[in-house]
Amino acid sequence: MDLFTTTDWALAAGILLAATLYSSVGHAGASAYIALMALFGVPAAVMRPTALALNVLVGSLASWRYVMAKQFRWRVLWPFLLGAAPMAYIGGGIHLPGEWYRPLVGVVLWIAAVRLLWPRELRTETQWRDPPVWAGIAAGAGIGLLSGLTGTGGGIFLSPILLFMAWSPVRQSSGIAAVFVLVNSVSGLAGNFASLGSLPPQLPLYAAAALLGGIAGTSLGVRLQSPWLTRALGLVLVIAGAKLVGVY
Repeated sequence: MDLFTTTDWALAAGILLAATLYSSVGHAGASAYIALMALFGVPAAVMRPTALALNVLVGSLASWRYVMAKQFRWRVLWPFLLGAAPMAYIGGGIHLPGEWYRPLVGVVLWIAAVRLLWPRELRTETQWRDPPVWAGIAAGAGIGLLSGLTGTGGGIFLSPILLFMAWSPVRQSSGIAAVFVLVNSVSGLAGNFASLGSLPPQLPLYAAAALLGGIAGTSLGVRLQSPWLTRALGLVLVIAGAKLVGVY
């Protein structure tokens, strides 16, 4: 008797592709994992802890690879983490329907994607500055709460802010987002520790797929030039926005 079904393998293949795309820009792919699990009929109670668990795995790999590649800046990251980590913990323990905020966030991500895919040069390519501490903490708190509520790591919200506000060079934004996602995902899981009992028996298969995708994606991410990174991030935001709005 086979340990995994055809459906399990198909979902794992989707997770591998999602991890590859998302990790190439410093994200861990939780929004895509949730979308895939919804398409494959995974129970709602299982989706959020599974997505966060995969996020911790891919986020750990991505953080290490981008930091080692010197695509990281601690001064940019820490104000966002200071605001986000406790709020992700709180959000992880709250169960709210997503009918109100998820479509709104999806539209915001689409607007961000249009700007990233626009052919004109982003200001952060030519000039950037460290974010004010108060602004980073405030933005991080909002991202952290939303991340905990939705079961995502928050990279899809942080990266556009860093680039639009010219608070980080494009290449360093990948490493900043990766570490941010890792810490947020751990906080979100800790905030809803009881949900770990809902992790599926297929988790080892999904984890292996996510790890392979993370290896492939981060290998691309440390080598791609900045214009390709912004376009890849724009594509990620289009996909994540579609998922949140409910297009698929």
